[in-house]
Amino acid sequence: MNVVRYADRPDLHARRYEELTKPTFPEYMNHNKPGDLYWDRLYTDFPDFQVGLVDGDDLLAEAHAIPVPWDGTLDGLPSGWDEGFMLGMTSDLPRTALMAIAISVSPEHQGRQLSSRMIRTFTDNARAAGLTSVIAPVRPTWKARYPLIPIEQYVEWRRDDGSHFDPWIRVHEVVGGEILAPAPVSMTITGSAAEWAEWTGMSFPGDGEYVFPGCLAPLTVRDGVGTHVEPNVWMLHRIAA
Repeated sequence: MNVVRYADRPDLHARRYEELTKPTFPEYMNHNKPGDLYWDRLYTDFPDFQVGLVDGDDLLAEAHAIPVPWDGTLDGLPSGWDEGFMLGMTSDLPRTALMAIAISVSPEHQGRQLSSRMIRTFTDNARAAGLTSVIAPVRPTWKARYPLIPIEQYVEWRRDDGSHFDPWIRVHEVVGGEILAPAPVSMTITGSAAEWAEWTGMSFPGDGEYVFPGCLAPLTVRDGVGTHVEPNVWMLHRIAA
């Protein structure tokens, strides 16, 4: 298995959406404002941080990230994924940290600890770029089972052995990640009720709060427009000298 830059493998870049993004992320997550504005620029402006894991002709996993300015304090953290992505694309301040944007593992290759391997690409690439840390607005896997529980409460849950309740947060901790803070307003997605019906397979016939399959928090529909504010958890991976 080898980690390659998408900039060096346009054939893989052409395949990645169908093979990785589409089967691993809910459709509605492809309709956020920063992604709509800037996603393609990741590959041209920050090619060293957009990588795939390959084995022969198989594309197993990928990792996307963007360097951002961060002063190392909780108050200096972006509010979440949206603000961090926008900051990375628009700020004129010196970049000090690498912000993880997404990791995808092919469904056919899950269970092989490839997600841990991709987390390590963040730290490896950040170190190579002279950055001091990796910050990740982690999308907790099992939060979808508890969409009505506030992220501030969910982030405190741990198993009897002390490890985190959430499998994806637990993977980050196993490879050295530390929880920094909940990010209750991390990614905001807005669309018409008809668009949300297309994205989720559910109908939203009137105003109200809705829970749909895979959501981490409810969808609010008002006057035919649905707004979903997804919570994440900020995690830190320190870069060893």
